[in-house]
Amino acid sequence: MKKVISGNELRVKMVEAINLLCGTVKQTLGPLGRNVIIDHSNFTPFITNDGVTIAENIESDDAVIGSIIEIAKEASIKTNDNVGDGTTTTLVLLESLINLSQEYIELGMSPMILKRELTRILNIILDKLDSIKFEASSNLLKNIACVSASDQDMGEFVSKVLENVDSKAAITIKESSDNSLDVKYIKGYTSSITHACEYYFQDEHHYQFSNAYILIVNDMMHDIESISSILNQVMIENKCLVIIAKEFDEYFVNEIVSMNLENEITCFMVKINEYGLKMQICNKDIEVITGALIVENSSCVSGANIGIAKNIYIDKNNLRIDFINNEKTKTYISKIDLDIEEADDFDKEFYQRRKAMFTNGVANLLVGSPTKIESREKRMRIEDAICAVLSSKNGVLPGGGVSLLRVASLIDDDSEAAIIWKSTLLKPFIQLLENAGIEYEDKLEQIKERDYKVVYNVSKECYEDIGNTNIVDAFDVVRNSLINASSIAGMLITTNSLVVNEYQNNLEKTSEYSEI
Repeated sequence: MKKVISGNELRVKMVEAINLLCGTVKQTLGPLGRNVIIDHSNFTPFITNDGVTIAENIESDDAVIGSIIEIAKEASIKTNDNVGDGTTTTLVLLESLINLSQEYIELGMSPMILKRELTRILNIILDKLDSIKFEASSNLLKNIACVSASDQDMGEFVSKVLENVDSKAAITIKESSDNSLDVKYIKGYTSSITHACEYYFQDEHHYQFSNAYILIVNDMMHDIESISSILNQVMIENKCLVIIAKEFDEYFVNEIVSMNLENEITCFMVKINEYGLKMQICNKDIEVITGALIVENSSCVSGANIGIAKNIYIDKNNLRIDFINNEKTKTYISKIDLDIEEADDFDKEFYQRRKAMFTNGVANLLVGSPTKIESREKRMRIEDAICAVLSSKNGVLPGGGVSLLRVASLIDDDSEAAIIWKSTLLKPFIQLLENAGIEYEDKLEQIKERDYKVVYNVSKECYEDIGNTNIVDAFDVVRNSLINASSIAGMLITTNSLVVNEYQNNLEKTSEYSEI
């Protein structure tokens, strides 16, 4: 059965839902913010202060409140998808926009007009922010990493990694076997693979070959006779052959394995761990760097299709090929740049990682701690630091909420929407201080008196000049937080009815039927 909630009843539920979601998350804001324990039905509970992770795990037994929470989460999730940071600030802004807007709506203001006016003021705010941003130095970027990670050593570690790779897609964070932080840089083209037969890897071996032959077939390999001439060539020259194909027939696999066991050849049969277009793109990448020619029909294989890998590394899960950048690969990289520009958010990381492999390579970050819970929390902080630094390359703003305080003072408008935004822009600064156990009224007045030329360092409990401080925010992060909070707030305040299932999980309904 469906149930409809409307009018004032819905507004009350909306405020309750927003306060539940945002009130839980906002206590983590800032360097002295608190952690939250998240229970999970399938995994061990873990501890984090990552805003979007906390938001994603908040639910409610009340169907109405639960529905509103799911919509409100989108603001934080979108900010995370776009810039990877600022997710808690987004919800702090959202909570204020919703609560203040509802007050004006209750006084009779049209929600549709209010939404339009909030968007108008938002555009003014974004223009003001753009006018006060400045470029971050390399030393400042390092400090941004330290602040975001809430750890000096961890921040410096992230900063050094980002000096060598310039894309989040080029970084993989893995759990280390010890308690240290380490990084391994990998040059060359790397692809995740599945072996048609893994007898070579029963003891977790890995192999390296020089001048190995590469055969790429966009089809199922089923006829051993189709590659007999290639196998003879491999046998005579004592080379390694790597066959990359869509699938392998069982008979074909058994024949190749038999030849391997008899030491006649060294041949690996692998499948790229991608599907459809992405698999074809990976095959094309390998074609470019090895000189192989992709075969569409397995019955049409010839020696002319063979490519050569300068150095090739194979283990149970990965294939890595060294190559030399030349005019062909440089031209190919420019095509990848176009793919990145045209890709949607879902595919962009795939193309960015490919570009990294063709240029500076990728980095594997190894993070360890005495317990898995601490290790997971560390990895989240490192991810935040990476995102904070990368987002800062498009400019930074005075941090600690001061840039928003300054913009609030520059809004020359007395409309209801402007009043809402002016109050909302104060909230991140206020929340930072409240989380640190500091009274904010005096600090707010003193920053105003100094014409917003200082920021307040809550960790050190002192003022710092904005021209000589490490407390900065990435312009892209602040911008996304404002836009996404405003977007979801605008949708919610213009909603007057909500239709939900009265029996959300049918448990109560099932119980009633069982009694009949």
